[in-house]
Amino acid sequence: MPYVNIKITDENVTSEQKAELIKGVTELLQKVLNKNPETTVVVIDEVATDNWGIGGQQVSERRKKGR
Repeated sequence: MPYVNIKITDENVTSEQKAELIKGVTELLQKVLNKNPETTVVVIDEVATDNWGIGGQQVSERRKKGR
């Protein structure tokens, strides 16, 4: 039973986009590893940009600086 955890920043990701991610990852695991889609679990965690850091800075601060 594959378990995939996708972590993304919480920046206006729609329900439709999330559904597409879940479907796409499930299909990829079936195609590449012959995994059963009925037992494949995909979880999407949305993380506030204040709680995500890159290069020693919060993503929220990086966004303000245009990075």
